[in-house]
Amino acid sequence: MEANISSAKTISNPSGKTLLIFLALVLISGATISDFLIIQQQFTLVLPLSVCALISGALGYWIVPILQKLKAQQVIREDGPAAHLTKAGTPTMGGIFFIPVAVIIALVWTKFAPDIIAVSMVTLGYATIGWIDDWQILQRKSNKGISPRMKLILQILIAVIFCLWMLWSKPSSITDLTLPFHIVLPLGFFFWFLAGFVLVAESNSTNLTDGVDGLAAGTGAIAFLGLGVIVFSSSPELTIFSACCSGACLGFVLHNRNKASVFMGDTGSLALGGALAAIGLLAGNLWGLFIISGIFFIESISVIAQVSYYKATKGPDGKGKRLFLMAPIHHHLELSGLSETQIVGMFYLINIFLAVLAIVFA
Repeated sequence: MEANISSAKTISNPSGKTLLIFLALVLISGATISDFLIIQQQFTLVLPLSVCALISGALGYWIVPILQKLKAQQVIREDGPAAHLTKAGTPTMGGIFFIPVAVIIALVWTKFAPDIIAVSMVTLGYATIGWIDDWQILQRKSNKGISPRMKLILQILIAVIFCLWMLWSKPSSITDLTLPFHIVLPLGFFFWFLAGFVLVAESNSTNLTDGVDGLAAGTGAIAFLGLGVIVFSSSPELTIFSACCSGACLGFVLHNRNKASVFMGDTGSLALGGALAAIGLLAGNLWGLFIISGIFFIESISVIAQVSYYKATKGPDGKGKRLFLMAPIHHHLELSGLSETQIVGMFYLINIFLAVLAIVFA
């Protein structure tokens, strides 16, 4: 009984939660450490992860006070959970310091490998879209940045450029979709429509997940490390990039855990999704990406379901019924009585399970 109480306290405690995710990440990487020991040191997961975590975490102590002085404060949604109103004044755009850390370290570590340059450009491209959105929100002092239409157009543009680069640089790119049990779907040219959709959908899904302290950064760290293990056999360089992103996310969690001293903003969340999608596409492992992105998928589906149900049940008064108390689903759980730390701890555990599942079956 005492052990169960202790375990529960660890999950609900911010510091214990951070330790939990770190230990889980080490365990995931440790599952294949015997394979990594025969590879050159620069192609391991743990070292780049640790370097990026330390640099990202340390850099936050310098950047966060600067963001506070610049009054780059998050505008809290008036229709959101009431408890979030206390977060008014917390600086945002935290992605400006931990995303570059991952990109720069990965580029240097892999000696500017072509694939890493391409993934880095996608990551920074989506980060730029997020930064423009965050900046507009700060300027207008509302929670509305650039229009959803413009944001989508910019996301699609980056996706198209990346797909065209893949076609040009990798003319023999596999355009088959590999599913479990050795099922292969030959998509041919339609594969590129799927690729573009994955890039846009993944970036938006991680963006929707960023609504509770530590949620997007922590689940992102787990997803990147799990994906890094999966793609190691096909591309050690992409493994390095994944490890760097995972470490940078961990360093950011130090400042973003409850109660957060900084939010990543769209600058960070859009970039994380774009990076995950680009890695999965280059490695030719969309199924593994899908499993690892399970949390992000559920978050986005909850929003789609909420909007669809509301429109379908709209009456003469123009009002419809709600499927959830609030979407995305982490807000529904929050309004149902769970604390932020309980929600984040539960999502961490689920994502760890998905990462292990993907490593085993992808």
